[in-house]
Amino acid sequence: MASAVSSSTTKAHGYAPVNGLKMYYETEGTGDPLVCIPPAFGYAGLNRYPALIESHTVITVDLQGHGRTADIPERPLSIERYAEDLASLLKYLGIAKANFFGESYGGNAVVMIAARYPELVGRVATYAATFGPPQVALNPKTTHFAEPPTAESSYIQFQRESYKKVAPDPEYWPRIFDKLGNLHWQGFSKEELASIQAPVLIALGDFDFVRLEHAVETVNLMPNAELAVIPDAGHFALFSEPQRVIPVVKHFLEKPAKRIPVSTAATGYHPDETR
Repeated sequence: MASAVSSSTTKAHGYAPVNGLKMYYETEGTGDPLVCIPPAFGYAGLNRYPALIESHTVITVDLQGHGRTADIPERPLSIERYAEDLASLLKYLGIAKANFFGESYGGNAVVMIAARYPELVGRVATYAATFGPPQVALNPKTTHFAEPPTAESSYIQFQRESYKKVAPDPEYWPRIFDKLGNLHWQGFSKEELASIQAPVLIALGDFDFVRLEHAVETVNLMPNAELAVIPDAGHFALFSEPQRVIPVVKHFLEKPAKRIPVSTAATGYHPDETR
C-alpha cells in the first residue's frame, strides 16, 4: 500500500486479495468509513467527492474487470458476487461496519450488501440504481437504442476511453464490455427489499434511465427508505452536476438518527417540535 498524508486528510491505495481477485481500492479522508461503488465501467478516482471526504474515510473500489482490478475470464459477473467481494474486502481492511454509496449498478450492489450482509451496514445511499428487472425498472424513453450497442459505439466513448487509461490490459475492453452486457440483473424480490432494515436513500434524476415510478414503488417496499428526485437531471448527474446530488447524499449520511417528527396537517408546524 502507498499512502500520503496532509494536514487535513489521509490518502492511500492498494490491492486486496479478494476471492481470487487482486482488488484495487483507494481511501481518502478522515472519519467513519464510507464505501463508494462506481457505476458500470467506473473506477476509483474517476469521480471524487470533496464534500464527503471532509467527514468520512471514503473507500472507493474497482470491481472485477473494472479499472485496475483485472478480470478473471472464467469468473462470471453478478451483483451478488460484487456484494460478496465487497464484504470480503471489508474483512481484509478490518472494517466491521460502514456506510455505503453506490451509483447505477454500484447502487444495486450496495443494496445487495444491505440485504445479505446487514451486520456490515450502517446507512446506504444510491443514485440511479435499479431494484427490479429491466422491463420494470428502466424508462424506454431514455434507454432506447437506434442500433444495438457495441464496444465501439459512440454512446460508450467516455467509459471506453476512461477504462483504457487505467486498465491493466487496455485491449481487454471489448471482452469486458461484452461480459458486462451479459450480466442480466433481474432485481430483488419484494421480500428481500422488505427485509432491509438499514436506512436507504434512493436518489435519481427526473430524466434518469430509471423510471421514477419504479423508485417510488421500491421506497414503499423498504421499511426505512427515503426518496430524492433531482430535477432536470439524468443518469450521469454525478459526473455532470455532482454539486446537485452530493449535498443530498451528505445530508442523508450525516443527519442525526433521532429527529423531531415531520409536521402533518393535524399537528401543524411548531418550531423545535415539528419540522
